[in-house]
Amino acid sequence: MNILLCCAAGMSTSLLVSKMKKAAVQQGLDCKIWAVPVDIVSKHIDQADILLIGPQVRFMFPEFKKLGEQKGIPVEVIDTVHYGTFNAKEVLRLAQQMYNLKTKG
Repeated sequence: MNILLCCAAGMSTSLLVSKMKKAAVQQGLDCKIWAVPVDIVSKHIDQADILLIGPQVRFMFPEFKKLGEQKGIPVEVIDTVHYGTFNAKEVLRLAQQMYNLKTKG
């Protein structure tokens, strides 16, 4: 599963990615997880199975939702509390749910 996170280019998303990678390893999941700034998402989305948007750039959701629909990639905004507390397990769980719906849909 390839999980792309979109951010405003801050350190907080990098820390969340690091924690998500660790949680994936602990759960035995084979994941590629990376984050890019909002302005280059379109250059990375083709490599992603899931696009998660940081709450600080949630205003981009309608645009990315449309892009995701064109590419067959589910898009969701990360819960503010999970993002703010770096709750990697919950963010990873959201990605897994999205991926499962995508593959079964």
